[in-house]
Amino acid sequence: MSSVFTPNLLAGRHAVITGAGSGINKRIAERFAKQGARITIIGRNAEKSAAAADGIQALGGEARGYSADVRDEDSLRTVLQTAQGVFGSVDICIAGAAGNFVAEAGTMSSKGFRTVIDIDLIGTFNTFRTVLPFLQADAANLLAISAVQSVMPTAAQAHVCAAKAGIDMLVRTLSIEWATRGVRCNAIAPGPVADTEGMKRLAPDGDASWARLLAGIPMGRAADRDEIADLALFLCCGAASYINGTVITIDGGQSNLGSLPFGDMLIESLQTTSSRASQEGATRISS
Repeated sequence: MSSVFTPNLLAGRHAVITGAGSGINKRIAERFAKQGARITIIGRNAEKSAAAADGIQALGGEARGYSADVRDEDSLRTVLQTAQGVFGSVDICIAGAAGNFVAEAGTMSSKGFRTVIDIDLIGTFNTFRTVLPFLQADAANLLAISAVQSVMPTAAQAHVCAAKAGIDMLVRTLSIEWATRGVRCNAIAPGPVADTEGMKRLAPDGDASWARLLAGIPMGRAADRDEIADLALFLCCGAASYINGTVITIDGGQSNLGSLPFGDMLIESLQTTSSRASQEGATRISS
């Protein structure tokens, strides 16, 4: 995919990205590396983080992959100390680690709800608070990966809606508190993104689920990972130097129509899954 950006926009800058072992965040890491940034990838899965970094290096970029859980500030701090020794102070930090599953609020456990809050919301807070002393003085960018659920209440996504709405308000608050430090803080709220593990979980019936989902998007398609990476690049380069405390929705217009097609599809997928499980159980008993 050809780029509309001038080459080497991020030359010499150090970007830390959590959750970049796969999906959207991995593509952001690849795009930033192509633009000259030195990349620190942080993820719970050490093998995925290392593989993502190796992929960037194979294309001539600079990257290192580390294992840490965003719910654990001490592990984040240890990795950031190591990363600073390798690539220097942090110019850009992207909080992208996230979790999701499909469940109605009435049947969801408190533990399940809390897990998504801990990874998404608390994890974003931990990432930004822990990286603060490692940031380049007077010229740093923080970017959170939120989701369209932050502004679009969606059935079977109460946990995600709560977590992402919290991220949006956290970003706005930090943009006020940390602006005098020279830190800009923004967020991206993507709608459905093609070819990601997260969307595979949210479209359990494959093509049938996708058809229903896309019918609720005015543009009639999901985003490409490159489109999300381009928006991240814009927000973290000099062209966005006066953008602070902003959450940009990138959803093809989905949030303007509302969540009913998406939510109905998720609820029906739960019912279908439950029905299949019951039938399989009955078959095992009868046999």
